[in-house]
Amino acid sequence: MSNFKRASLIFLLAFLALPLAGFGCKQGDLEALRQLKEPVVLQWWGVFDDTDSLKDIIASYRALHPNVAIEYRKLRFEEYEQALLKGWAEGKGPDILFIHNTWVGAYEPRLTPLPPALTLPQLIDPQKGVEKSAAEFRETRTLTAQDIKNNFVPPVRDDVVRNNAVYGLPLSVDTVVLFYNRQLLDQAKLTSPPATWSEVKDAVKALTIQNTDGALLQSGINLGGSANNNRAPDLLSLLMLQTGTTMVNPEGRATFNERLSLDGQAFSPGADALRFYTDFARPTKEVYTWNADLPEAQELFAAGRLGLFLGYAYQLPYLRAQGPKVDIGVAPVPHLNTDATDAGRKQVNFANYWIAAVAKQAENPAVAWDFVLFATRPEQATAYLDRVKRPPALRSLIPRYQNDPDLAPFTAQLFTAQTWYRGKQPAGMDAAFRAMIDAAVDGTRTPEDAVGFGAEQVNQTL
Repeated sequence: MSNFKRASLIFLLAFLALPLAGFGCKQGDLEALRQLKEPVVLQWWGVFDDTDSLKDIIASYRALHPNVAIEYRKLRFEEYEQALLKGWAEGKGPDILFIHNTWVGAYEPRLTPLPPALTLPQLIDPQKGVEKSAAEFRETRTLTAQDIKNNFVPPVRDDVVRNNAVYGLPLSVDTVVLFYNRQLLDQAKLTSPPATWSEVKDAVKALTIQNTDGALLQSGINLGGSANNNRAPDLLSLLMLQTGTTMVNPEGRATFNERLSLDGQAFSPGADALRFYTDFARPTKEVYTWNADLPEAQELFAAGRLGLFLGYAYQLPYLRAQGPKVDIGVAPVPHLNTDATDAGRKQVNFANYWIAAVAKQAENPAVAWDFVLFATRPEQATAYLDRVKRPPALRSLIPRYQNDPDLAPFTAQLFTAQTWYRGKQPAGMDAAFRAMIDAAVDGTRTPEDAVGFGAEQVNQTL
């Protein structure tokens, strides 16, 4: 074949290939456009938030993605986990779900971790709308473990990242504070809420009122019991962390029962924390202020019969609604030292929050994760936080809420808030901590024996 014919053949083949190449590119655009026209429904389940709390975020996302509908379902806490398992077993479970920060280890096998990047269809000219604009697939980088550390307050990195994979993102992070009844403190001639645990003991003595039979008419603080103190394991964990207790070792074994040595003296900070906590429920102690006959702590405070209440921001609306006559003050949680530090001269606070995660069974995991990322951006998180009155999870939003009359005490504690890994059966840990408290209160075990037994029980769940 002559050089001229060979060149002509190559040119002809190249020319014929052009329409095919163009057709392939156009098909890719058509597929992106087809997906944008295809309705997508995301089922989102939660416990404490209602639809009104999340409607701004959902509406904003739908404005950008008209083909995506997000249907939110609120369930009762008591039925939530069973409903999740039943829903997934029947193929009717949620695509997105709220899980507690202590549940990540338990739910990890049922979740889809955040991929390094998301590839989703996008309109080239959104102003023209889906009927007139061309479309294309775009790849967007998501968040790494380091991004989580940089963008969110400290506890989040420790909770949502496992084996360098991100399993969820929070809209808010709550911390334990000290609510106080101004009228009761005035009656007890207390000029200010206690700032240290030593001051708490003195305040409790002044606030506690018993009748001639020894029954508690008014209590000082919700420390001492377990059954009628909903967040008892959190409060004991806070005290343990503040006293320098190592809750788990790097291998994930519970170590809150271990003894330490200081100036040649052996001691157990975990047992000391348990002893301090349970003294408030022992009638022989000067600080006796709690027993199993009292109503639940939150209800007792709302009824005006509890001077100091250790609780969270999410409880404030309930306290105000149920106790309209109670003049509620909010103060930072007490610490060991007068400079607001704890063991090792470091301040320790305690975090409690919920995480938006994507289920492994989600039909459209990329879209679900795109929505979660969207929902936790500053502008969307702000709309949510302003509506529900809770402290932020994003570092960048802390200045916005640090002077808020209600949220300032919670927000100020975020940088020093901690949690600890609860294993694959967090409910088992909760039960073990309540059993430790009960055993120490009724005297069936010493605090040292109780934390030792508790650590054994927790290790069975870790």
